[in-house]
This record gives sequence, structure tokens and C-alpha cells, in this order.
Amino acid sequence: MREAYDRFELTINDRIVKTPVAIASMAGIVDAAYVLERAEHVGAAFIGGYSIDRPTMEASRQMADAGRKEFLYDDPIEALGREISALRSSDVVVGINLRGSSPESYARVAGAFEDGVIYEIDAHCRQEPMIEAGCGEYLLEHRAKLLEIIRALKAEDVTVSVKMRAGVAADDAALARSIWKAGADIIHVDLMDFEHSKVRQIRNASPLTLIANNSMTTFERAMDAFSHGADMVSVARKSDPWTLAGLDAAITRAAEEGGWYNAPKQICRGGDIRGLTFCCMPVKPCPLIPTLRKVGLSPEDYLNLKQEAVKGTPLEGGATTCFGSLAWCCKISSPCMFRNMTLESMNLSPQDYMRCKRRLSETIMQRIFDEAESGDESG
Repeated sequence: MREAYDRFELTINDRIVKTPVAIASMAGIVDAAYVLERAEHVGAAFIGGYSIDRPTMEASRQMADAGRKEFLYDDPIEALGREISALRSSDVVVGINLRGSSPESYARVAGAFEDGVIYEIDAHCRQEPMIEAGCGEYLLEHRAKLLEIIRALKAEDVTVSVKMRAGVAADDAALARSIWKAGADIIHVDLMDFEHSKVRQIRNASPLTLIANNSMTTFERAMDAFSHGADMVSVARKSDPWTLAGLDAAITRAAEEGGWYNAPKQICRGGDIRGLTFCCMPVKPCPLIPTLRKVGLSPEDYLNLKQEAVKGTPLEGGATTCFGSLAWCCKISSPCMFRNMTLESMNLSPQDYMRCKRRLSETIMQRIFDEAESGDESG
């Protein structure tokens, strides 16, 4: 697993995630047996959805009577316990997708299983019985209740994911920001038809682990999500072993060849704010200037931040580059004779250069979101 960490540097719930490919929940389908059959090529899996109290269990029965697949049981704690136990020896990081009508219902489940799994709030289901029970998409239109559930789970000191559907809330960026501020750890977003525009929007609003879902069945789709801010991709209906194996192999190969598996596009090419790591000095009109304005950094702040962040690192060097330091150099995929000559003279591989840029990006992101958080507190 150490090799996987060196490749992706991805951890969830204090466990190494061996590949940024996940299985998304499908009610009545994704259980422990389903995951174990596919465990070789996934890093995380969200089993369920599981209804956890009387109103949502009744909603599941209504949906099953209408012909939908559902997990039906009389005792949700006992049913979940069986599934979690079956997955205990697996190297897959396990989440349980939960449908509850009250914060207390979620807290009760978390009290039973503590920090052994990720607790994923189902704010995604659009079936009418579940919405009437106060779950699924209801939570996207009644944000206060969603935030109350997040806080109830975090009071149990567990890892919390929110499975949401893009385009339901009035403002997905504002929703993502409030999910972050309430204490959640993961946003798992069904992109619907929005593709990477929603990935970038959510990434720019929140530092949480971001999982992109919906049609992530090809390497090209996965890389598009990664290059706009996703940390992982998840597959539901087409999560067959062949598709998962192909994704895992292709993403692993890209990580080894590139050094940073989910490196962002550059800001001038539509990338998310992680792309500030590739921007040059703010000396001309370009997309950098409005981006800095949006994240609350002045050009002087940006200059000082990058200069301080690269001190003592390989990026501090590069006197023969355009701005005298690799801190201001672009993505390795962009041709640059001066950058490449500098890397060669420093004996710094393209992969290690990109890893250094990832460290710089993390510092920039921490500054942006720390200031956003302190600004909210002072306001």
C-alpha cells in the first residue's frame, strides 16, 4: 500500500486509498458481496443506499413495491453490521450510503459502528417516497437540515461524505462551501449533464475530497474530471470488473508517467484554482488577474506566497527561466525550452517537477481556504 500512497498520495478515513477509482452506491445492488467481487481494482466503495429509520424504510418498501431494487430489512443496524463485517478484511476503504429522516437516525448508526467506515449522507435520491420522508434531494432544497445531519455525524467523530446531485440546489458552489463549513470531509457529486464545469465550481468553493460521479467509465472522462478538481471518480451502473480494471490500469499508468495524477489544467486553459501553481508572475492582463481577485489574493500576496512556499525546494531555482525561478513555470505538458533545460541541469525529472508543483499547489490552496475560513469567522 505504500507504493499506492507514493503514486496517488490519497487517504480517506485515515486509510490509504490504493487507486482513485470508487464504486458508487446503488440501492438493492451494491452490497459487500458486490464490492468483494470487484475489490482488486477499486480504492473505495459506498455500499447501499440503506434506509435507517421508520420513514425511510417505509419509503424503500413503497419503492420496492413499485418495481425498484431496494435493500429491505427490519433492523438496519443488524443488516449494516453484517455488510461491514464482510468487508473488514478488504483493502477497500468502505463507505455506507445512508437514508435517514432525522439527524438522530444518522448519529445512531455512527454510534454503532464508530470510525470503521465513512458515513455518506444520501442527498441524491430523487424518488418521491424518499423525498417525502425528508431524505435524498429534499436535503439539497432544505440545506439547514442537511447541515444539521452533517454536524450530528461529526459529533460522533466520524468521516462524513455527502452524495449530492448537481443542478438541484440554487447554487452548487454555495452548497459545497456550506457542506465544508459544517464539517464534512467528502463531497461525492453526481454531475448529471454538467461535466467538468461543476467539478471546477465545487473545487473552487471547497477544499474537501471531491469524488466525481456519472459516466466515469472511460480514461478520458476520468482525466477530464481530475484535471478540473476531482480527487477520485466513482462508477455505478457500469461498475463491472472489466471497466474498473481498465480505469485502474490507465490511471495508474498516467500517474507513474506524469507524477501528479490529477494535475489541473492551467488557469488560462480553464483549470481550477489549483492551477495557480503553474501561473507566471502577474505582469500582464490574463486570466490570472481575475482569478486572484476571486480568491481574495492581491498580486503582491500571490508573489509573496509563491516565493515563500518554494524556499528550500527545487522550485526555488531556475535562474535561466522566464522569471528566474521554477515557481513561475508552467505545466510539464506545455513546451518550454528554458524550463526543460533547467530541469535537466538540476537532474530533476519531469515527474518530480510535477510532484513539487503539487506541493506548491497544496500550500496555495491551504492559504486560500484558511483565509476564507478566517474571513467567515470574523464576519
